[in-house]
Amino acid sequence: MRTRTMKFGGTSVGDGASIRRTAELIAASAAEGYAVTAVVSAMSGVTDALGAAARAAEHGQADVFRSTRMQLLTKHLQAIATCVPADERDAIGEQVSGLLDQLLRICESVAVLGELTDRGLDAILALGERMSSRIVSGCLRGLGVPSEAVEATRLVITDSRYGSATPLLDETRRATRDVLLPLLEKGVTPIVTGFIGATAVGVTTTLGRGGSDYSAALLGAAVDSEEVWIWTDVDGVMTADPRLVPGARSLPEISYAEAAELAYFGAKVLHPKTMLPAQTAGIPIRIKNTFSPDHPGTLITADAPASSHRVRGITAMKGLSVVTVQGRGMLGVPGIAAKVFTAVAREGISVLVITQSSSEQNICFVIPGSATERAIAALEAEFVLERARQDIDEISAQPDVGVVAVVGSGMKGTPGIAARVFSALGDRGINVICIAQGSSENNLSFVLDQADIAAAVRAVHDESCLDVPNGA
Repeated sequence: MRTRTMKFGGTSVGDGASIRRTAELIAASAAEGYAVTAVVSAMSGVTDALGAAARAAEHGQADVFRSTRMQLLTKHLQAIATCVPADERDAIGEQVSGLLDQLLRICESVAVLGELTDRGLDAILALGERMSSRIVSGCLRGLGVPSEAVEATRLVITDSRYGSATPLLDETRRATRDVLLPLLEKGVTPIVTGFIGATAVGVTTTLGRGGSDYSAALLGAAVDSEEVWIWTDVDGVMTADPRLVPGARSLPEISYAEAAELAYFGAKVLHPKTMLPAQTAGIPIRIKNTFSPDHPGTLITADAPASSHRVRGITAMKGLSVVTVQGRGMLGVPGIAAKVFTAVAREGISVLVITQSSSEQNICFVIPGSATERAIAALEAEFVLERARQDIDEISAQPDVGVVAVVGSGMKGTPGIAARVFSALGDRGINVICIAQGSSENNLSFVLDQADIAAAVRAVHDESCLDVPNGA
């Protein structure tokens, strides 16, 4: 049995016409002889609306979450009327209405308690995928393809870290094969909810925003797919954000490592964790455009052909802060860095970039700007004794910075890459706050003022001649 896993993002199921287009793409793969597993996101805008309803409930704004329920019901019923066969519209409409009744009940409970827990928020956010999967499955049946909506709570078994749950890989593989393989063998195409899972005792969790990509890779690995196709609204992984660089182009092929670096540092086309299960299983990932299906997109493999550009792509993140811990008493004292990052980790704060001066008198790291106050408070508490002894002179933060990451496996062992990058920045008067590069040499990251991000990305893109295809 030849299997293919396909994931469709929010814009790919954004309305009835888009859902029909998505169903036709699934049907085309099925007609080629593939047993297809499709993973779908919520309709575009729905997850945000559900989150807003949940927060309104926490503040006792019943009129807001009740209005949201009606708006979402209208949106989904319109899609059903457009793409689902007439004989199934009432049944699927009732299912959607029932799910939105759950939204109402949960929000009413939140309003009574005046508290929104992470567990409660996950239950609310999961409703978007639960609704869209039923509509896509109905549309596909209307095209003559046997299909069944499957909730990932039966497949993706996770820990109980609500909001950003971690799948338990062995349990997930067993559950996925137990549920999906019998369907695939019978010629039934499962339409699976992306983004969500459940604990071992069945409590709904979510994998974090963008987690549907990760869902697809997990399921694709579990059913031994030949490839995982991620359908989105762009022509693959780009050399840079086309909103910043008009000359950005799609990359025909990149490696797992390059894709992971680009995704981690802000490329929105792919969730950073997507590569892990696919790479372990040796399954290629293909990024395709739902609205331009004939475009070849980007193929992600273990050993992508080398690019003569050396630099493969450039990406950027905004809304960050640089936190600095410095002091003359840090010199030669073991364990300072360990205490710094232990304190930050206890707060659940992700560290994006780390640098340390060779004199050991300064450690700085980059975190999301929203976590700045918590990080500073945690560090001040951790280093009370060191501050009293004046071993540490200052714990400070510089807000409103961004990170630009220059990525490419061809950079490894190639002299002059950094010189060209920083010369391009210097020529345009762009100041670099700090720099980091790992020993793998496939990512050169630098921190700069947020206002300089766009100019920096364009400068490096131009210097690297990435607008010109050349074996990339």
